[in-house]
Amino acid sequence: MRIGLTFNARSASKPSCGTTKLSGEALDALLSSDDSEEEFDSLETIAALANTLRSLGHEVELLGEGEPLIRRLLDGRRPDLVFNIAEGRGVSRSRESRVPALLETLGIAYTGSDPLSLAVALDKDCAKRLVAQAGVSTPAWITIDDCWESAPDKVMRQLAELPLPLVVKPSYEGSSKGIRNKCLVETPAELRETIAELRGKYAQPILVEEFIDGDELTVGIVGHPPEVLGIMRVVPRQQSGPFLYSLEVKRDWVETIRYECPAQLSAQASQRVAEAALVAFRALGCQDVARIDFRLRDDVPYFLEANPLPGLAPLTSDLVFLARDVGVDHRELLRRIVEAALNRLNRVAPAAAGPVLATSR
Repeated sequence: MRIGLTFNARSASKPSCGTTKLSGEALDALLSSDDSEEEFDSLETIAALANTLRSLGHEVELLGEGEPLIRRLLDGRRPDLVFNIAEGRGVSRSRESRVPALLETLGIAYTGSDPLSLAVALDKDCAKRLVAQAGVSTPAWITIDDCWESAPDKVMRQLAELPLPLVVKPSYEGSSKGIRNKCLVETPAELRETIAELRGKYAQPILVEEFIDGDELTVGIVGHPPEVLGIMRVVPRQQSGPFLYSLEVKRDWVETIRYECPAQLSAQASQRVAEAALVAFRALGCQDVARIDFRLRDDVPYFLEANPLPGLAPLTSDLVFLARDVGVDHRELLRRIVEAALNRLNRVAPAAAGPVLATSR
């Protein structure tokens, strides 16, 4: 089968989370760098994905995104299927929807969620509303938009309804962009300062939510119909206070945290988390693959956000770690994502792909 790979490539000068062990001045320099490409993939990751798909018997073409992708699809031979990991550029909440919308316009099949689900999941306020309406608990939250610049004191009075500490983060970002250690605020002064800083830097609404003091969990979901691949707990190596899975932590994960999968939870908690993840997946209309993040307090899972374009870097991505720890290697993970798309599309892989990709229908 001919598979096209759509992606956003990270600039060569931009580091990726967890690729290097850093400390001291080097880590400080990294943490002060711009995170505008945090969601994008390194050239090494893109090559690894392409090579893994080739190892499954497919012909793979690197398509990228944006105008070059449009020209290639209009002027050249079109792929049978697109494996989509393109995040989109800019700050628009619909930026992840551009590639699948283009593919749907041209009648090209692709892996992963559709344009609406990608836009809804990226808008944290919208995602929380839909998941809460479906019956899953979520931390109490308030979203702040242009009213901050015109009436900050009024907004602060409204925010006083939420119990401290609070987490402050941009509404339309992924990969922990904008979520630094200082985004866990414990005083009104810190709250005001952090909101102003994030509004100025990210030019989008800011979400302020209740901090759930409990286990940080992520759930991998793959397949059509969707199945829970596993539940992973993010455990801080040293904890002197409330733990936030921040960008600093992700960039220095070797030193700061350990991943526990399967998560050591009670049977009741595990069942509740798995059920909540599937409810959230379906409420947001996700397809084929996603990672759903929760905080667990008193065996109650609180939905944080959904990642329908989860990272698939072989050495640094949470979903890959989770899959590995439940016995699913990188090659098998990608095979399952492709198979899920084919099942969803009611297609059977061409004979050239070999029996490894035969669907189960």
